[in-house]
Amino acid sequence: MAAVPDARSEDISIGELSRLTGVHVETIRYYEKIEMLPAPPRSHGGRRIYDAGHRRTLAFIRHARELGFTLDEIRTLLGLARPGGTSCAQVRDIAAAHLGSVRDKIANLMRLEAILSRTIAQCADGAPTSCAVLDMLETPDAASVVRRVMSKKPSRADRKI
Repeated sequence: MAAVPDARSEDISIGELSRLTGVHVETIRYYEKIEMLPAPPRSHGGRRIYDAGHRRTLAFIRHARELGFTLDEIRTLLGLARPGGTSCAQVRDIAAAHLGSVRDKIANLMRLEAILSRTIAQCADGAPTSCAVLDMLETPDAASVVRRVMSKKPSRADRKI
């Protein structure tokens, strides 16, 4: 039978928690401040003392952020991940909505890529008189065209990537 570690062996400093999870110390403090990560107990000297539960929660948050979930979505997912809070249908709905958002962004980026590709294709090889890319960037309307493209809700056809 494996030895049961004593409670002190799970004590993790904020620096060690940062190293173990890849999350910056200031971000850990921020997650505590907005109550995404439970505030840890403190030592007599005021030092934060984290444990394996904090590490798991912080890793969950980091992974969810890497997938692009918003803090509000992560807060909801954390609530659903707690014992008794799991509703796979709710989790699926949140993930499906997020996937729709990701697909919208991909479609917008593809349209932006098309604009840039067309503009670059107009560039004359080495002709010093005109540059289509610089002309586009200098044109006040160019920024509004890009903003309009990026804010446009993609059609169903655009989403099927």
